[in-house]
Amino acid sequence: MTYCLGVLLPAGLIMASDSRSNAGVDQVAKVRKLETYAVPGERMIAILSAGNLATTQWVVSSLKESEGDMSLRSAKTMFEVAKAVGSLVREVTDRDAKYVTPFGDPSANFIVGGQIAGEAPRLFQVYSAGNFIEASDRSCFLQVGETKYGKPILDRALSPDSTMDEAAKLTLLSFDATLRSNLSVGLPIDMLRYKADSFSADNFVTFEEHDAYFRGLRRAYADGLNALVNSLPAPSPAPDTMAS
Repeated sequence: MTYCLGVLLPAGLIMASDSRSNAGVDQVAKVRKLETYAVPGERMIAILSAGNLATTQWVVSSLKESEGDMSLRSAKTMFEVAKAVGSLVREVTDRDAKYVTPFGDPSANFIVGGQIAGEAPRLFQVYSAGNFIEASDRSCFLQVGETKYGKPILDRALSPDSTMDEAAKLTLLSFDATLRSNLSVGLPIDMLRYKADSFSADNFVTFEEHDAYFRGLRRAYADGLNALVNSLPAPSPAPDTMAS
């Protein structure tokens, strides 16, 4: 399993994923699940993927190599990119599902974000059925994979008014919560901080197990949370209903 998160802000996008493809007693594999495609001054597209690894790699590789009307090279809008991802998901599922299903789940989900010249940054979630939804200022983040552990902090603290720095910290804390609660999600974490109108994927960072910043952030958050809990008043004792 995996955890992927995309955040849409007026200033740009945060895209992040873990790198664990499966986990077991004696088998752990690491695979990059955040792929980018950029043309300076024209477009920057990032794709996060969760689910069957063969399905996700086929979809992403096909998108990168395609020369068609709805390829990463020629799509006129991010909506067209999302449509292309959905179409490819349906194509590979229709082709392979009957062969894969006896051995496992062939489905895959994607988060597609980026900017093409002429429009603002956009963010989409593409489901395994090939349909998709788009993030907005009322719902500014999208998740796929193991979403439940990292969602509460985003619901409480992330808003469309958050700065890129605030969103990046909340993204990493969302991953920290997931790492602590689910063994199927694991380091390293890949994160892209895309600045609107930059059309560049250069601001890409990988956080490994011994990364000083990530370790410090996790420790400071845990210490601060413990201090906050200790400072809160205890629940009032229940009234003594037997008192006269």
